[in-house]
Amino acid sequence: MTTDDKTLKPAHGIGRRQFTGAAIAGAATLPVLHPLRLVRAQAPVRVGVLLPRSGFLSAIGAACWRGAELAPNILSDMGLAVEVVGADTESNPDTGRTQAERLIREGVDMLVGCFDSGTTAAVAQVAEQNGMPFVINIAADPAITEQGYQYVFRNFPKAPTLVMRGLGSINNLFEVTGTTPRTTVFMHINDTFGTAMSRGIQALAPRVGVPYEFLDSISYDPQARDLSVEVSRARALDPDFLMVVTRLNDAILLVRECVRQRFDTMGIISPGSPGMYEKQFADTLGPYAEYATTSVPWFNPTSPITTELQSQFVAEFPDQTFELNPGFTFEALMICADAAQRAGSTNADDLVAALRATEIAEHPMYGGPIQFDEEGQNPNIDTVVVQIQDGGPVVTAPVDIATAEAVFPVPSWADRG
Repeated sequence: MTTDDKTLKPAHGIGRRQFTGAAIAGAATLPVLHPLRLVRAQAPVRVGVLLPRSGFLSAIGAACWRGAELAPNILSDMGLAVEVVGADTESNPDTGRTQAERLIREGVDMLVGCFDSGTTAAVAQVAEQNGMPFVINIAADPAITEQGYQYVFRNFPKAPTLVMRGLGSINNLFEVTGTTPRTTVFMHINDTFGTAMSRGIQALAPRVGVPYEFLDSISYDPQARDLSVEVSRARALDPDFLMVVTRLNDAILLVRECVRQRFDTMGIISPGSPGMYEKQFADTLGPYAEYATTSVPWFNPTSPITTELQSQFVAEFPDQTFELNPGFTFEALMICADAAQRAGSTNADDLVAALRATEIAEHPMYGGPIQFDEEGQNPNIDTVVVQIQDGGPVVTAPVDIATAEAVFPVPSWADRG
């Protein structure tokens, strides 16, 4: 069951759907999706899901919420019971804090959220102060899990991990495509996430051994309405490619300004940020979105549970794209329901003990088993390289799950327009 705080009524969701007979016979035909999937579910754990449903991050918040809507029915078929209560952070850390406090007063058993690092950090403080288990779906600022918190768990890579793997993926892209860019300009948002990524790149690029020189680092407000000055500054340096850390709206604005200024490079690449794999990015920019490349945590298309989740996503949201935002939000709720099932209780300390003992081998997102270290961080999440091709994101690396070959260097704006 999902409850949206805007209506305080059950949110619209898919009809109950059982797995196929072949899937139910999993031991004979497919890997078992979850060790508890055929166990009768106990009373549902009540989870408050904090997301930016309005404000400048609303499109991404809506994408995350779609994963929350799908979770109760799919998890029920796995023998796991969860009730989802939605809350809107309004893309504002102070509002996120207030909403978390409200959810706790209203009796939720756990919290999930919040996508952006600033709001997530604020909610983590509230959770710790109130002894409330909090599972982070998406947020990369390393400081969040470096405070010695006992009630906070993150199922998403820290910014340095994103950077290290992202820079390595970019090096591999150049090797595979036989290109040797010599220079780049780094353009990034100046919020909590963007600043953490920038620090990571400055610290880790020498360790990774990148073959290109950083000509400049240009920061800007993610809510900016005009990036003409920033793009003009980058264009004057004539880099071989652009490295970017964006959100959604500014990624669209940045590309539009590059097109307007006829600023051609070998490509635009992110070492690990949202924006350029989003449906709205591709729909808004059309051919100009093509070949935008991001190294990012992603879903595993070879996993049976991903197949089920994706098929139900397409059935319920046929005009949307299944990507990491609904995937990680679903997975966070799966972690909560799994912990509650094993704890046999909704007592906070029992839930925390169960979270610390988490080991989920079969799950939607690409990487090893879901486990948490002493900081409450899952160290086993891996990244893939996705590129917009034919209007949507495709995986170009690693080769074992790739669905397309990378295009690099990319065609000029004029050739695409």
